Amino acid sequence: MVSQFAGKTVFVSGGTSGINLGIAQHFAREGANVFVISRDSAKVEAAVAGLRALGAQADGLSADVRQFDQVKGALDQCAQTFGPIDILVSGAAGNFLAKAENISSNGFRAVMEIDVLGTHHVMSAAFPHLRKPGACILNISAPQGSVAMVGQAHVCAAKSGIDMLTRALALEWGPYGIRVNSVSPGPIADTEGQKRLVPNPAAVQERIDAIPLRRMGSLTDVSDLCLFLASDKAAYITGTVIPVDGGTTLNPTPTRMGQFLED
Repeated sequence: MVSQFAGKTVFVSGGTSGINLGIAQHFAREGANVFVISRDSAKVEAAVAGLRALGAQADGLSADVRQFDQVKGALDQCAQTFGPIDILVSGAAGNFLAKAENISSNGFRAVMEIDVLGTHHVMSAAFPHLRKPGACILNISAPQGSVAMVGQAHVCAAKSGIDMLTRALALEWGPYGIRVNSVSPGPIADTEGQKRLVPNPAAVQERIDAIPLRRMGSLTDVSDLCLFLASDKAAYITGTVIPVDGGTTLNPTPTRMGQFLED
């Protein structure tokens, strides 16, 4: 059976590692043309090679989401290479664990610029390419957008900003036929984010014990949701923030993450 994504073009910001690379690989396996960007040119080359090894038409470019002109140039290049863009995944993000009183202005600004300003840049630059019925935007958020966590004040501010951008642009761009949703992954195993937030085996086990489904998520868990939201089966879903977190946001225990910070 031919996948409905065969021949479609997917643009993934931050698509060279972790959750975003997993999403790019999932679309590649479904026959989509995939274009990835990140700041590290070596990671872009490696990701593109891996996507091509899966049999996909793939390309990429080094670009910083904080720089609008770089993002616009990458999207233009994607369209020139593969034609009209059908699906946009905005996933570039920054994070570190720090008590609020210890977060520098530069550190707070860096996370806000990568997450919120970067998401705005990617969506705004993509709008001319996506202005058509059936186009789909997926913003990668996190539970911090709705659940306060110790040591994550900067990330809580940034992710809630992404989720409200999702809702606002779904409202504004719906008449063009563009659907906009946020995907909010919880604890996902073997990702850089989890290594930073739960830095030792004891922390990992406590994290798992706090998850109602009692396991870390996988890249496939997140990617499957993204494929569903980008598919015809989700044609009437827009403006939503959908957790894929094993029930993490139902349990306040993760707010104790700050215990792993030194006083």
